Amino acid sequence: MDADTVLIMGLVTVGFSIPSMVSAISDSRAPRAAIVAILVGGGLIFYAFKTHPDGYALEGLPNVFFNVIAKFIP
Repeated sequence: MDADTVLIMGLVTVGFSIPSMVSAISDSRAPRAAIVAILVGGGLIFYAFKTHPDGYALEGLPNVFFNVIAKFIP
């Protein structure tokens, strides 16, 4: 799996954990699942940044996202 795909998987995982955290906090529960998801997503993002030879720029992330989506759409 290439670094671009890993980066997008990490960003999506972190993005989906935010509503879970808000829900847990509003119900006065510990956000355990959200914290695990943030750690996993953060690890994926860290791995992608370390393995990509040129690094990533903030303005290049939309292109990376759409390139990964284009790989999976036939």
